[in-house]
Amino acid sequence: MQKAFDLIVFDWDGTLMDSEAHIINSMQCAFDDTGMETVSDGSVRNIIGLGMREAVATLLPGVSSDTCESIIDRYRYHFFADDSCEPFDGAGEVLERLYDQGYLLAVATGKGRQGMDRAFASTGFGKYFLESRCADETCSKPDPQSLNEIIEILDVSFNKALMIGDTEYDLEMANAAGVASLGVDYGAHERDRLLECNPLDCLTSIQELPEWLKRHSKNHFQ
Repeated sequence: MQKAFDLIVFDWDGTLMDSEAHIINSMQCAFDDTGMETVSDGSVRNIIGLGMREAVATLLPGVSSDTCESIIDRYRYHFFADDSCEPFDGAGEVLERLYDQGYLLAVATGKGRQGMDRAFASTGFGKYFLESRCADETCSKPDPQSLNEIIEILDVSFNKALMIGDTEYDLEMANAAGVASLGVDYGAHERDRLLECNPLDCLTSIQELPEWLKRHSKNHFQ
């Protein structure tokens, strides 16, 4: 069957990796370490998907650069000290299936490169991805630069790319790039919030993705 998309670009945290609780705890510990007032779970959940500097600036408007860097340093300490996150059920099988079907796969993430490389190694998923862009290498979401770079490097038409993510920042990035998007509602942002960004659909499990792609391709070419 002819595919509606050639390239699938995944967000990482909250889309492939069940890391929300660990991110929240690490950020709250970083705030405590630096003497800041503790931030709520909901506040941290809201900034998942942004680059670290953008995330801290959202949590602490007007924060000094020195304080921002201190918080980031402590966040990384806590995150890497106990990086016990696991992929969502079925994520590995889905990636293997899509890879075997000939899809080009990539990652656009708010993680830094150090964290992304560690995650690729610990999950074994790195072998499936031709390209990845991290927030410390390019502009933070929702700026479309990381998505644009991936598409241009892999020489794919923008109308043959699909962005998948669990936050409005992922979907807003896709909109800014002129790329189709697909939300997943089991991550950081609520389904209604994702739907406001006009994705093609919103999945309740990553395991639904292969059949969704099959249905969408069939309908696309009818």
